[in-house]
Amino acid sequence: MDSPQGRILSIHDDREPVCAVVEITAPLRCARCAAGKGCGAGIAGPDGGPRKIEVRLAPGLELRAGDRVRVDLAPADILGASLIVYGLPLAGAVLGAGAAYLANAGDLGAALAALAGIGAGMLVARGRLRRTACPHRFTPIATSRIAGAG
Repeated sequence: MDSPQGRILSIHDDREPVCAVVEITAPLRCARCAAGKGCGAGIAGPDGGPRKIEVRLAPGLELRAGDRVRVDLAPADILGASLIVYGLPLAGAVLGAGAAYLANAGDLGAALAALAGIGAGMLVARGRLRRTACPHRFTPIATSRIAGAG
């Protein structure tokens, strides 16, 4: 995925980490996003029109409202978020169905156990995403000021 560019609308330096509201106007340059199969980062809207997002500011950047910045989300963070949101419910389904198989619960028992496992995986994922540090890790970050802007 290409790193979109945006303009800082406001900076919230009363929080830790320091965040800013950035208006992104990004054409869909990522082929996966254009096909509706994107990573789910939500940086570029389905129509490529303007979108306001909250981003963290990279340490050491001197930025102010009106500056143009590059916005990134690390591939490892995209993978980590995907593993939490999709992997935990999938693991719950596999474990539930496997437990039903070992208990000779039959097809209906396996299906119900898989559904229960999905529910348990969703609850664990929700709890993981509610941790204080977790949302900040998966928030896009303004990594640099665009030269000649601002």
